[in-house]
Amino acid sequence: MSSMPRQPEAFAEQVATIVKRGHPDREVAFVGPMSITIDGRPIALENLFRMVQRDPQRGVEIVEHYFDRLIEGDAISNTPVPLAVAMPRIMPRIQPESIFEQLDREQVAHVPFVNGTVIVFVLDMPEMTVSVTTEQMIRWRLDADDLDRISRENLARYSPELEVQVVDAPEGGSAAIVAEQDGYDAARLLLSQLHPRLAPRLGGDFYVALPARDRFLAISAEPKALVEKLAGRAAEEFDRLPYPITTNLFLVTRDGVAGTAA
Repeated sequence: MSSMPRQPEAFAEQVATIVKRGHPDREVAFVGPMSITIDGRPIALENLFRMVQRDPQRGVEIVEHYFDRLIEGDAISNTPVPLAVAMPRIMPRIQPESIFEQLDREQVAHVPFVNGTVIVFVLDMPEMTVSVTTEQMIRWRLDADDLDRISRENLARYSPELEVQVVDAPEGGSAAIVAEQDGYDAARLLLSQLHPRLAPRLGGDFYVALPARDRFLAISAEPKALVEKLAGRAAEEFDRLPYPITTNLFLVTRDGVAGTAA
């Protein structure tokens, strides 16, 4: 399929054209570089742009699929889902607080986390994930702490045989990589068994870099040269990959996860 423009304004205009063609019943408007509206709702395009840049020859296909899932997800989120159905599907995601520049904080079920991030919740459906709203949470008679607990338990059951690749660095120290590519790689920072599983292989307490949703890199706390090297690589991925989270490292200890942001 044909590629998409690389210039932000031309990219957004082309996206608006594609969405209008695929969803003629929707009111779609181009409002500026990296932004369109659908039925008056602002849609930021930065993540979509980064997705397309990773596979530019499939650009149009990626855009079509992205908005098909987005619009279908909106329909599902507006349909009441019984708690018994939702419970085993509630999963956590770590997001930067900057998401609230585009979303209404009061309408998004979430709990605060460290390093300028929050934990939000999604329903893991067969073909997509759907954000859990505050309205849904109240309908289920739960609070955000309930969702946090349920989602972490579901995450632990989601892939109990999690594959971790450990690499020894020439300069000393080690790095551990999780690359399930299932949308929850970064969220695995929240696993209660993370420290007991990785600490023996990384020499004790360790750092974790989460530059984007589909990246998880654990790093030995020493030597500093290794930490700085891999932190720099994570910062490059933060600038390049879809769904960026943070350039700050997380410190994982037996007592929990701490942020390193000043």
